[in-house]
Amino acid sequence: MDAVRVALLREVLAGTEWLQATRRFAGSLRASVGPRAGGLLLVGSEAYEPWHLAAHLDDEAAWSGLPELSPTLVRHRVPEGTAVPAHLAVGLGRLERAGRGETLLVVAPGDPGSGLLERVNDARRGGATVLALDGGGAELHALAHDALSAPEGGELDLDTLQHLVSAAAGENSLPRPGRRRFQDRLARLAEHLAAPPAHW
Repeated sequence: MDAVRVALLREVLAGTEWLQATRRFAGSLRASVGPRAGGLLLVGSEAYEPWHLAAHLDDEAAWSGLPELSPTLVRHRVPEGTAVPAHLAVGLGRLERAGRGETLLVVAPGDPGSGLLERVNDARRGGATVLALDGGGAELHALAHDALSAPEGGELDLDTLQHLVSAAAGENSLPRPGRRRFQDRLARLAEHLAAPPAHW
């Protein structure tokens, strides 16, 4: 979903709770990642890898001048061999080292599974901030510092919610020295839309 479709979606959702909820959650995400890159870990359930959200957050990090929004995708199964690029070779063991100053964003449309919940709990005990985008799972919500749900059969599905959150994550942040102006962001967006797909 590109920026134009996100803008149209926001127009359709104007007056609903979703815009405020996604902006609030995106604000929690921005506040938790801190000023350095590499502190955002993104993991899905065993059945669902959030590739799409990883790509959108990576793009938003570049467009907004907030490199800390670029996530490390943590995978349940990393293929063996040297042909796997380093950014796609981060396994669940990375969650064991998560700690203070890091944020763990868990995306799980269904049951996250007990194994993942244990690792999330360990990361939280280690000092990591835990955020969740899910289908309304009570166990994951109990571990999360902040959560946003798209319950099954609701107005929005989890994929749409991810688009709204990623788009909101880079907006409304305070200007920093060297930050791109709005016109620069538009120019980068035009370049991106004309370019071949990203490495994700």
